[in-house]
Amino acid sequence: MTQPFLPLTARSRAESHRAATPLELFFDLCFVVAVAQAGAELVHAVAEGHAGEGIINYAMIFFAIWWAWMNFTWFASAYDNDDVLYRVVTLVQIAGVLILAAGVSRAFEEHDFLVLYLGYLVMRLALASQWLRAAHHATDPAERTMCRRYAGGVLACQIGWLALVLVPEPARPWIFLAMVVAELAVPVYAEKDASSTWHPHHIAERYGLFTIIVLGETVAAATVAVKTGIAENDALGEVLPIAAGGLLLVFAAWWIYFVVPAHDRLTSNRQGFLWGYGHYVIFASAAAVGAGLEIAVEQAVGKAHISTLAASASVTIPSAVFLLSVWLLHARYFKVGIAQQLVLPVSALAILMSSFAGHWAVLVAGLVAAATVVVGVTLAARNPATRGGPGTAATGA
Repeated sequence: MTQPFLPLTARSRAESHRAATPLELFFDLCFVVAVAQAGAELVHAVAEGHAGEGIINYAMIFFAIWWAWMNFTWFASAYDNDDVLYRVVTLVQIAGVLILAAGVSRAFEEHDFLVLYLGYLVMRLALASQWLRAAHHATDPAERTMCRRYAGGVLACQIGWLALVLVPEPARPWIFLAMVVAELAVPVYAEKDASSTWHPHHIAERYGLFTIIVLGETVAAATVAVKTGIAENDALGEVLPIAAGGLLLVFAAWWIYFVVPAHDRLTSNRQGFLWGYGHYVIFASAAAVGAGLEIAVEQAVGKAHISTLAASASVTIPSAVFLLSVWLLHARYFKVGIAQQLVLPVSALAILMSSFAGHWAVLVAGLVAAATVVVGVTLAARNPATRGGPGTAATGA
């Protein structure tokens, strides 16, 4: 039975069989509500011909979602004690992300960030309290200092984010960029003298699970778009190639992401920060693929006021970015020989070029992605240096 109060002390990196908890899975599922809202608003903006503004708003809001998720994930990896107080504070953070999700539409359409800020405030105050609690129970002075730096950094940044609500609209992009730098600097500063005891296998699993959930949201969004296109416009012939291509893209994205043992890259704070921060691009691009598929369907049935090329690019660009970012973050470290190294970069370029295939662009991109997996499997199987390698890396792209 869960205890009401336990010391919130650092867990050991040497723990065996460390796995995600049901509370962490619930946390992820609630975050996807916010991801879905951001994706839906991106669809609306691009379909109405406001792609530039929509992409900027999407990037800003997705950063807020991802950063709050990431902060909790790394804290939980080091300190989760699963007592009642820890659970309650985590549920408060979940409430915060649901408030944030409710404010996404106003942020996109009216540039009103108040509700978004209030949701973020709830999440961040709860997180700061967790760090202060960890500092209270820490026995090592260096660890106690680290926890207090985290709490102070989180609170200071939250004050800084208030500027997005108060300053004139033209200044907000610059405020956002400054706050991104400040947020990213907090963990680096907090852990400069002592490192939190995050667990490499646990972190890799948590990121992998969130990737699966985001890809699942992509499938769900595309399915609803295809269903609507068929039901309202009787456009099976127009949407079927998009549906088939989108499914191949998502299947290939899953295969390529999970083909290498990500935890093998997480051997230090430096690598952990680069890997963890880089996942902003992976998560944002994966979610954007779903939005792009919706846009492609709306354009195919005549509901989106954009060209076929623009609609196709809304799928191919995030798909190519996903492949390149996965390759940069960890896939390239497990490739042997120039042929294996070139598979993902060449595939990303080919997917971009498929944008010019007219109404068949998404299907062509999906076929390229499927071919990428086939080529990767073949090259790995033929190379004795990778056959049966760590994490069965020989089974994929």
